[in-house]
Amino acid sequence: MYQGFYNLASGMLTQSRNLNVISNNMVNIQTAGYKRDKMVSTTFQEEMLYRTGKRYKEDPEPLATTSKIRTAERTYVNYEQGSFDVTDGIFDFALADKGFFCIDTPMGVRYTRNGSFAVDSEGYLSLNGMGRVQGTDGQPIRIDNENFTVDGRGTIRVTETSGGGAEGEGTTTQTREMGSLRVVDFEDYEQLHKEDYGLYSTGQGAQDVENPSIVWQSLEKSNVDMVEEMVSMMTSQRALQSAAQVLKMYDQVMSKAATDVGRL
Repeated sequence: MYQGFYNLASGMLTQSRNLNVISNNMVNIQTAGYKRDKMVSTTFQEEMLYRTGKRYKEDPEPLATTSKIRTAERTYVNYEQGSFDVTDGIFDFALADKGFFCIDTPMGVRYTRNGSFAVDSEGYLSLNGMGRVQGTDGQPIRIDNENFTVDGRGTIRVTETSGGGAEGEGTTTQTREMGSLRVVDFEDYEQLHKEDYGLYSTGQGAQDVENPSIVWQSLEKSNVDMVEEMVSMMTSQRALQSAAQVLKMYDQVMSKAATDVGRL
């Protein structure tokens, strides 16, 4: 008798959660390396419908399965590659292939596609105050000279000149490596847990990428499609509003059945 309440209320809750996911995608459209989320819904506790006689209930005939509740199953992360934004910033890095940068945080090592780095107060390459960037040796990378270059494998080198007289005689030039960015990948992306600030955690072991493809002075854009998100948002909002209106009408009908019809 009251099945409509379950259908409509669960639909409203599901659409509300979907709107939260869509809103989070739209907010992070300018976040470097952000990967869009997509919520998938499912039915809950399906039941079999049977048809029986009015007086004799033997040999019921199965008709179909139904469910009173629609609920969110899970949220998937789309790991597709985003486009590149050339920033010319010396502390900006983008991954042109699979993999993640490693960040030492107070909670442990976390992984990210966001290469918008900076230098902390002690001169170490870091991510927005979240932690320091790991090098291939597992140690943080200290930037003591900003006149560096970075190759496609993420190795940071600086050319230093020393000695020399007034006419440049006896000048020596040497190239020094300050470190190489550590890039890791995982066998199963389904085991990655998405955290705040574009970080990921996981219990599985990280595998070092031997030949990473890193684009210096660029950032990977978010893979969120604003047009697609706007369409999804409007569709979800209309479904939510429709369910709310029908729920209100259903409540009025049930109220009439319990009061006016009951008196007859």
